[in-house]
Amino acid sequence: MKAGLLTLALIIAAPLAWAQDLLITNAMLHSLTDEGVIENTDILIKEGRIARIAPRIPTNKMIRIIDAQGLPVTPALFAGVTVSGLSEVEMVRESVDSSYRSLYTDLMHPEFDVRVAYNPHSSVIPITRVEGFGYTLLAATRGDRSLTGQGGLVRFDGGYTSFEGKPVVYVQTSGGSASAVGGSRAAHWMLLDQAFSEAAGEQDLELLSPSGAKALTETRRKGIFVFSAHRAADIMQVLRFAEAQKINPVIHGASEAWMVADALAAAQVPVILNALDNLPADFDSLGSRLDNAARLHAAGVTVMFSSGETHNARKVRQVAGNAAANGMPHGAALAAISTTPAAVFGGEGRGITPGARADLVLWSGDPLEVTSLATQVIIGGVPDSMVSRQTMLRDRYLPPDDELPRAYILP
Repeated sequence: MKAGLLTLALIIAAPLAWAQDLLITNAMLHSLTDEGVIENTDILIKEGRIARIAPRIPTNKMIRIIDAQGLPVTPALFAGVTVSGLSEVEMVRESVDSSYRSLYTDLMHPEFDVRVAYNPHSSVIPITRVEGFGYTLLAATRGDRSLTGQGGLVRFDGGYTSFEGKPVVYVQTSGGSASAVGGSRAAHWMLLDQAFSEAAGEQDLELLSPSGAKALTETRRKGIFVFSAHRAADIMQVLRFAEAQKINPVIHGASEAWMVADALAAAQVPVILNALDNLPADFDSLGSRLDNAARLHAAGVTVMFSSGETHNARKVRQVAGNAAANGMPHGAALAAISTTPAAVFGGEGRGITPGARADLVLWSGDPLEVTSLATQVIIGGVPDSMVSRQTMLRDRYLPPDDELPRAYILP
């Protein structure tokens, strides 16, 4: 193996190092707490957590100091709903563990838990992390029936068991996925009613295995069901189903959620959407519009963002910025990709406050502007190397010739 490739492999495979004491000085701190934005402040990090936030914190020469130069510092961001660590190359089947097809049991499998296949050494993770992202919601993306499986929150800290929060079961209810259940979305609801009835011991329909019934019951009691739904009619059916079954739902997709914003707010059901969706992608999303997030937020709905991509999860910042440009308050848009997902899915709090985990990002400018960059990412008190497969390829092949256009030279 050539030296460059060996170095790349070691960087990708290595977990983050041990936490060290750090002092970030002169920061414009977006705390995402009741303290709001705090200018010209210092942040002391000890043993991987925020120890103190105050102007001009005294320290000694032994501690590493990072000067923020008055620029923004935020919590590490949420990468959206992804299959990071579950899908290396989508066209190479042995590198994809986020879904299954034609399982021999011919049952529903809510017990199919993608977290057991999570690979923290996937090259996708450092690529996403250096862009300012500290965690994601792992998804079970596809199955034979309406219940596609389990996932949950995972931190991008290089650990094998870096999971947190509540169990999450993914549910398909869209027209596009109806081919797996006979071609009608009505079949989704028929099977879901029957599966929940079987898990409760009311019927014996042989839709679930004993472990599947257990997983469904446990998630029903203390977890969250993420329903894939875009149409307003489908969203309303989710609300009715969730109320009848006494479960905690989240709507993922939600292109037409603005049409039923008051119902979502009254039911206190959060949504995960892509604020770049402004044109119909299919018949499920005919009502897509750019101010979807702003209208939902104004109605009192909890909003989170996802780009719909894993290998370009960094676009979530652009999604949030687009929502802010179309009427959503800047602070709410930033919270939607930082603190809100952790709160909704039962993870550790992401607000920057004493005692909180030190997952922070220093930015070159407004984090919701696409021209801004993450200049330093800190996960669990550990500064990231800011090196990924993509940065190494860039440095290897772009020449340092300042006479070429900007896109063709090293930064």
